[in-house]
Amino acid sequence: MTNLKADAAVSSNVVWHLQSISAVQRSEANGHKSAVLWYTGLSGSGKSTVANAVDQKLFERGCHTYVLDGDNVRHGLNGDLTFSDKDRVENIRRIGEVSKLFVDSGLLVSTAFISPFASDRKMVRDQLPADKFVEVFIDTPIEICEQRDPKGLYKKARNGEIKNFTGIDSAYDIPESPEVHLKTANKSIEACADEVVAKLVELGLID
Repeated sequence: MTNLKADAAVSSNVVWHLQSISAVQRSEANGHKSAVLWYTGLSGSGKSTVANAVDQKLFERGCHTYVLDGDNVRHGLNGDLTFSDKDRVENIRRIGEVSKLFVDSGLLVSTAFISPFASDRKMVRDQLPADKFVEVFIDTPIEICEQRDPKGLYKKARNGEIKNFTGIDSAYDIPESPEVHLKTANKSIEACADEVVAKLVELGLID
């Protein structure tokens, strides 16, 4: 009789291959430590804008960085996923795995995703060393997000044209203890970016 469980374990014969160069060596060569800067917040909150502003500042400091943007990733790697709760979980799982590879390569990688579920953010955090995950909560009131609405998504969601839209008919779990909490309503992008960079210095990730 066929062992269905064994057949389903398609990765049973895969062995992790150790790299010749360690993550520590790569970080030393780069002149800074590696980590994930995990930006989370509602659609239109400014995640990508702040992440890119921080990335620019880090680049100017000579840091090796990359930004994984939610929309960009859905053009390729996660292009097969919908916005159902199940697919949102898979979306974050994949990004978590990709982020781990970036960290191993010695980079400071920023991820700009709504990532609405606390359990998913915790899943990614738990997969990394304690000092390798920096949660950045882009705390923007939904009223302001709707006023901005750069993609017209809130309007469509209110009209019932988009289902499972975070903040409208899908939940968003507010981070309880993020490393960085940015209240953007009365703060400039520049000030937000400076606050993130200052936190990275405080954490000893960069000089």
